[in-house]
Amino acid sequence: MSSTVIRVEGIGKRFRVGHYESHGLLTEQLGRALRHPLSLLRPRPKKTFWALKDISFDVKEGEVLGLIGRNGAGKSTLLKILARITKPTVGEATIHGRVGSLLEVGTGFHHELSGRENVFLNGAILGMGRREIARKFDEIVAFAEVEKFIDTPVKHYSSGMYIRLAFAVAAHLETEILFIDEVLSVGDVSFQKKCLGKMGEVAHQGRTVIFVSHNVAAVTRLCPRCMLLSGGQVVRDGGTHEVMDAYLRSELETTAAREWIDRDAPGNDVVRLRAVRVRSVDGAVAEAFDIRQPIGVDVVFDVLRGGQVLAPNVHIFNQEGVTVFVTIDQDETWHRRPRPAGRYVSTAWIPGNFLAEGSFLVDAAVTTFMPFNVHFHERSAIGFQVIDSTDGDSVRGDYAGTLPGVVRPLLKWETEFEPAHGNGDAVGIARAERL
Repeated sequence: MSSTVIRVEGIGKRFRVGHYESHGLLTEQLGRALRHPLSLLRPRPKKTFWALKDISFDVKEGEVLGLIGRNGAGKSTLLKILARITKPTVGEATIHGRVGSLLEVGTGFHHELSGRENVFLNGAILGMGRREIARKFDEIVAFAEVEKFIDTPVKHYSSGMYIRLAFAVAAHLETEILFIDEVLSVGDVSFQKKCLGKMGEVAHQGRTVIFVSHNVAAVTRLCPRCMLLSGGQVVRDGGTHEVMDAYLRSELETTAAREWIDRDAPGNDVVRLRAVRVRSVDGAVAEAFDIRQPIGVDVVFDVLRGGQVLAPNVHIFNQEGVTVFVTIDQDETWHRRPRPAGRYVSTAWIPGNFLAEGSFLVDAAVTTFMPFNVHFHERSAIGFQVIDSTDGDSVRGDYAGTLPGVVRPLLKWETEFEPAHGNGDAVGIARAERL
């Protein structure tokens, strides 16, 4: 059973807000005191703000914990307390193990020193011995891609070079515990992909990691456990998919379900839209789905005047606004048949391992094709998120980087193998299939 390496008990952090008044020169202060002597006795109000309130949790050895929440939720403040950069107002945090922190990329670098000197300086700040740093030095420099400039003062580095080297130092030195705050929000696209891949390696090495990021896909891939902060408090702590679902439910501009009950519902005197929702196979409505799960899109509508052939259809768009696909109801019961008045629930099923990870918007419509007539087309009716991970039978496999594409099908692969050295017998063919 893994031992507890981080224990946080009742931590709270209070800050004083507002600006301090400038008192000016001594002669000015004396003049004000003579003109308004009672002002010296008048107490000045102090405004305070609790960035964290009663935070308690444990982290086991080798656990990878993700911290998510809106800006100002207290995530960075919590990491700074754990890294001993700032003290809590109340409570305490007990940590067992050598800690490495990547809270602000480049913290601890000296602009007048060369890249080589800063690697050793930053490594020493992180608690590494000189031999340990030397053993990792070539790997750090290669990752940062600054071999030609390693003996140049970092004040002459571009911002990209500076960031790459700082990240490489923190990510490669072997601390037992690593705190990471929003490193994937800096640098160019290729650097971010490289960072994500390295974080995947770190997470699989058995090191204890607390990872803060607004990158939903990155947190989902790297962190089996997730903690949601809001207003300085822990509002959810558990499996990443469940916690991420709760977070997205509160953050998405479009929810996973919408209903219309009045006469202003989309439609006309023939048909009106009553609800659109995304759900799992067991009927649970959710904003986030594991990439391997089938997703059902329900279109609920009332036929007010029977006798027309009606075709419900669903349009799926990704976060770039690209049309992923359009699907039209092909239910044989009602395909090309007039529908009598009543309520209908048409469900389009998107198979698991089909959509790529990311955010999606859903348009819902009902159309008559002969003659052509759009009875309603509700744009961006609902939204949902598809999230992926490196465990299980996802097409991602063990790769933690970015996989491009609008769809991500899990295709069948076949391999034929012929041994290089035979013994004169018939060559055996090994066939491996993945469904």
